[in-house]
Amino acid sequence: MFVIWSLVAYRATAVAREAIQSDSAVVVRHDDGVWQFIPPEGASNQVLLFFPGALVDPRAYAPLARAVATEGFRAVLVELPRRAAFGGAESPELQARIDRVMNSMGPSDQVVLGGHSRGGVVASSVASRQLPHVAGLVLIGTTHPRDVNLSNLRIPVTKIVGTRDGIARPESVRENLPLLPEQTRWVWIEGGNHSQFGWYGFQPMDSRATVSAEEQRAITIRALLELMRSLAPESDSALVDLRALVAPAAGNNLVFDKTSAHIAE
Repeated sequence: MFVIWSLVAYRATAVAREAIQSDSAVVVRHDDGVWQFIPPEGASNQVLLFFPGALVDPRAYAPLARAVATEGFRAVLVELPRRAAFGGAESPELQARIDRVMNSMGPSDQVVLGGHSRGGVVASSVASRQLPHVAGLVLIGTTHPRDVNLSNLRIPVTKIVGTRDGIARPESVRENLPLLPEQTRWVWIEGGNHSQFGWYGFQPMDSRATVSAEEQRAITIRALLELMRSLAPESDSALVDLRALVAPAAGNNLVFDKTSAHIAE
């Protein structure tokens, strides 16, 4: 019964499966474990390189990638081999996919690494290598970095946490705060859980959210886009207040913890 529940829980929703279809707003390409979401009118130099959570259908993050692309940024979603099972998240196959994407970047491209849950582990590992083109890091619903020390990173970092996340529990997230750089910006989503960061079912061992999935995802996407926009040459500042980017309906669920973060005022 648990196995059946897990298979259903990690399956991408109909909305997510629809988001992988090309249309007039976004061109979607899939080749050898890599999804690309490309604005048809030409993309900014800022590129999102995103890694999904373990066992989750990678298409469950297609709406996030599409949302980034509709704002003029190219988004690349890299599948974890075997959905990270049996060492897939540390496999040479995954490294080959990452190398292929990174080698495709143009001289002026800036890559923002991102990942949810186990995908945050992969993003943290790639960030620790301080590769050319890597210009930002967004960690969503993950206790990592836990195995690498990123405290000396000089790039902007955003950490997004749901206060009711039953997998990446807030207390565990806080324990690894010293491994993040001082400039890390923390977004605590009041009532947010683990499952609602993606477009899939309710994950085993997670807690029930007290905020809607739509609201949690909207806050996440806005925080991600804010970091990407901060890298654009026309941006006034890398410290734009995230609260200005959150719809009024979501405002009460966005919490900035000043005891553990550097937040623009």
